Amino acid sequence: MKLIKKFFRNKKSWLLLGIFFGLIIILAFPSYAWTQANVKQMATRHNSKMSPVIMIPGSSATQDRFDELVQKINQADGRKHSLLKLKVMNSGQINVTGEIRPGDNEPFIVVGFENNQDGYDNIKKESKMFNSAFTQLTKKYNFNNFKAFGHSNGGLVFTDFLENYFDNDEITMKCLMTVGTPYNFEESSTSRKTQMLADFIKNRKKIPDDLVVYSLSGTQNYDSDGIVPINSVAAGKYIYQGQAASYTQITVSGKMAQHSAMLDNPQIITIMEQYLLNQKAKATTTNRNLNDDSPTTDFNNNTGN
Repeated sequence: MKLIKKFFRNKKSWLLLGIFFGLIIILAFPSYAWTQANVKQMATRHNSKMSPVIMIPGSSATQDRFDELVQKINQADGRKHSLLKLKVMNSGQINVTGEIRPGDNEPFIVVGFENNQDGYDNIKKESKMFNSAFTQLTKKYNFNNFKAFGHSNGGLVFTDFLENYFDNDEITMKCLMTVGTPYNFEESSTSRKTQMLADFIKNRKKIPDDLVVYSLSGTQNYDSDGIVPINSVAAGKYIYQGQAASYTQITVSGKMAQHSAMLDNPQIITIMEQYLLNQKAKATTTNRNLNDDSPTTDFNNNTGN
């Protein structure tokens, strides 16, 4: 007791005590400010109505690859979705063109890469680069869900991203739609699995079990879309079917079923409008064949899991 009284009579002790409590306040304030900012961001994300469509083009294609496709969709539904384009440089820098219009809750966001070459090693590099862009997008726009669209190798980038980077309890990928994606590269037989397909199958449990997946393929000669074997596209079922909430494979045939031309195919636009934009209904696992020379088909006629 005497020691305590002596301590408080000592001016130096009071000074030390003041410094001690001052340090606590100084250290506590940034922590409090960070907590408040984090809570505010979580609330903003939770209440967000934005549900963008994030798109990745195939190898050798740039962030401008979907310009005409977006224009056609805007003409078809009359909503004029915004178009924001990102190019991820090899240095990590991200160049941005375009903008998201205020009040637009379903903008298109395209992510392209300076390094856009073919091959599994490059797919993995692009996936890592996409993750950096995706992180920046989520911080800036605070959306809590999005839809994904990948053409050709763009679908492979999304698959690698899902299995190796996407682990976010606050953000949901509602739907993944791939067009002409070679899940087994140039292999036409699924009995010969490439290293990439084997890795995708090995890590498939990391794919969200609430994800809806549509895999679109084209056939010009019943075997391929002119570039990608149809069996390579179909190999996506070994990755997604039974793991994702649903997996639907759709085959488009006819004069505009060639690999690159499919993005100009009216049937593809119709499918995107019905299943990707403002997607509400869950699909069931099925196979469907569409011919772009015939009238528009009712795609809701699914046949089972």
